[in-house]
Amino acid sequence: MLSRLGNTPVLLAALLTLGACATVSSSGSHPTASVSAIDKRYLTAADHYVKIDGVRYRVRVEGKAGTPVIVLIHGFSFSLETWDAWTQGLAPDYRIVRFDLAGHGLSDADPKGRYDADTRARHVVALMKHLGIQHATLAGNSYGGLLAWRIAAEHPALVDRLILVDSAAFSINGVTDKPAPVPAGMRAYLLDPKPEMVKASASIIFANPAALPPERLEMMRNMIARPGNGPALVTHLEQFTLPAPETQLARIKAPTLILWGSKDHVVPLDQSYRLRDAIKGSQLVVYEGVGHAPQEEASAASLATVRQFLTQKQ
Repeated sequence: MLSRLGNTPVLLAALLTLGACATVSSSGSHPTASVSAIDKRYLTAADHYVKIDGVRYRVRVEGKAGTPVIVLIHGFSFSLETWDAWTQGLAPDYRIVRFDLAGHGLSDADPKGRYDADTRARHVVALMKHLGIQHATLAGNSYGGLLAWRIAAEHPALVDRLILVDSAAFSINGVTDKPAPVPAGMRAYLLDPKPEMVKASASIIFANPAALPPERLEMMRNMIARPGNGPALVTHLEQFTLPAPETQLARIKAPTLILWGSKDHVVPLDQSYRLRDAIKGSQLVVYEGVGHAPQEEASAASLATVRQFLTQKQ
């Protein structure tokens, strides 16, 4: 996703994928006892770790084996838990695969410090192949949406359908084909996320942050404060670019659903119309009074839209 703390741009992102029947294996190492207190709090029996190109990723696979696969990709500074409501609603009929991006959640930082979109998209594709996913529906929120549509444009055979939730695509907050400077205030927030800073960020990301349970804000803080994540998030912003996307977007052939919150203060609503116009045949649904994360703020309504989209004839 992209957020702003005061006048500071912050990128927050996510990804979802659905497909016709593809196989998903759960090979990989399971969490060991030597994990941080944050890891112990959020790891579940469904989690395992997979190493891709030197990076250790936390992966969670749920739902029925042998059913169509949906891959969910979260946004900047978020984690796979942002998709909890969708997973609960989709798992009875689909195989749900979600993971934490490098330097996010409970995945490790990239030891080589590679957080550009090309590398991240390449790692997502490699992770899908490692899990035996031949094709899937991709869904991404914010920065995760950016990764999802790039994969759909570059690897059309991998993507059956595409779901973009308040997705990054066009220039915003001074970010173009060159990164914008990371202000000192943002660095301070990412390296030491004090509770009041987390509340300020949440007030921009969510239209009604007061409705969030206290543990949601605590999770936001913990996932940034986890050892290694803060420096990785700063480096991510230092490498973050948004080159003109029109040529790539025009290459997308997968049926595409675009979901947006009318009160998104991170990626403005007008960008949803530009994205719809750039992806031929795409559908746009706007949720009134919702912010940058409809998968959380309008979970029931957005889930119903997604289920309908997944059953539409292509």
